[in-house]
Amino acid sequence: MVKKTNRWLILALAISVFGLLLTACGGKDEPGNAAASAGAGASPAANKNIKIGVSPGPYGDMIKVAIAPYMEKLGYKIEVVQFSDYVQPDQALGSKEIDANLMQHTVYLTKFAADNKLDIGKVISVPTAGMGVFSNKVKSLKEIPDGSKVAIAVDASNLARSLRFLKSLELIDLKADVDATKATVHDISSNPRKLEFVTMDAAQISRSLDSVAVGLIPGNFAIAAKLDFSKALAVEKLTEDYKNVVAVRTPDITGQLGKDLKAAVESEEFHKAIEDANGIFKAFDKPEWYTAKYGK
Repeated sequence: MVKKTNRWLILALAISVFGLLLTACGGKDEPGNAAASAGAGASPAANKNIKIGVSPGPYGDMIKVAIAPYMEKLGYKIEVVQFSDYVQPDQALGSKEIDANLMQHTVYLTKFAADNKLDIGKVISVPTAGMGVFSNKVKSLKEIPDGSKVAIAVDASNLARSLRFLKSLELIDLKADVDATKATVHDISSNPRKLEFVTMDAAQISRSLDSVAVGLIPGNFAIAAKLDFSKALAVEKLTEDYKNVVAVRTPDITGQLGKDLKAAVESEEFHKAIEDANGIFKAFDKPEWYTAKYGK
């Protein structure tokens, strides 16, 4: 009799446990849990609040007037984050403090990412202001006195770019066997005017024009300093790899964010903003995809 009673007790306990398990499983479909599931599904919408980093110059405005209108139609809310140099925007992108940036050309992006082991890359290139030669002391390249100080950017890619620009202006020559994209002042083979090259952060050159004869200033920093390109002694013609790009973390290049940013730059809204006769972007050097699509 005792054994029979124990069997019934064990069976009743098993049934109770099984009932609790069914209740727990069924709880996943309760309204509260359904709301939690909906919240998880809503995370992509939350991710549409994105931050895009820029350095001083016109590219924050390019985001606001040429990129944001299209992105907002897709449900994005864009915050432009201003940095003071070229270094922080890539570091912030790599550490996920921002979601994209627009402040650098492909050569700089590739080298900086490799040197700093950052998993970031290019989405698409955009119209870009070329480097200008500016001076508060002379009115033409011919007036630059022998032995003059010339300010150029200290970062490797823009330093090499400045030297190539100076070579194209026939102010210097470079060694025949040097990789022009990696040239330094030590690769100068001819300097007939005995120019003295002063390297500094690109953002500082515009503020140093009183202490040098001329300064080679990347377009974004020249525009940020409100320098007049019509008064530049020379303006660089950009190669494709020196046109600025929208950059994101590598997984996002082929992800939805990269696709949407690319579509925004290729959109009619972007084109109209760039070609606005009252804007500053119309005179920018256009990337190859842009000229292929719209003509020069």
